[in-house]
Amino acid sequence: MTFKTLVAASVLALVPALASAEVHEVKMLNRGEAGVMVFEPHFVSAAVGDTVKFIPADKGHNAESVKGMLPEGQEEFTGKINEEIDIELTAEGVLGVECKPHRGMGMVMVIQVADAAVPDGFLDVKMPKKAKQTFEDILTEASLN
Repeated sequence: MTFKTLVAASVLALVPALASAEVHEVKMLNRGEAGVMVFEPHFVSAAVGDTVKFIPADKGHNAESVKGMLPEGQEEFTGKINEEIDIELTAEGVLGVECKPHRGMGMVMVIQVADAAVPDGFLDVKMPKKAKQTFEDILTEASLN
């Protein structure tokens, strides 16, 4: 097999995997089904290679990873206020996401990648009481806690 043939075969082998990746849209809202200052949905179950698109449906929000609540192999991210951000999921695990200006009001969400279990100590990160309670509620609702 020639080098060009090998490269072409490798690229073609990746095409089905790329085509099957999903985009999960999450709105950042002042008011949603779960109350005020929320991500909707507040829980996403996804696969490695999927993308989560955070959409600022209302002004004044961002999406960013919570330090200490990311699986190994997933890069931290910080979106700008009022701007859409796309996050590619690169590792199995559970991610905590917050809106920095509204985390004290409990504007947080959880992304589960590849049916991963919640790691020990996931909620041991320093955070406002309302954010912690919201994380606990999401994990219980998703049967991850």
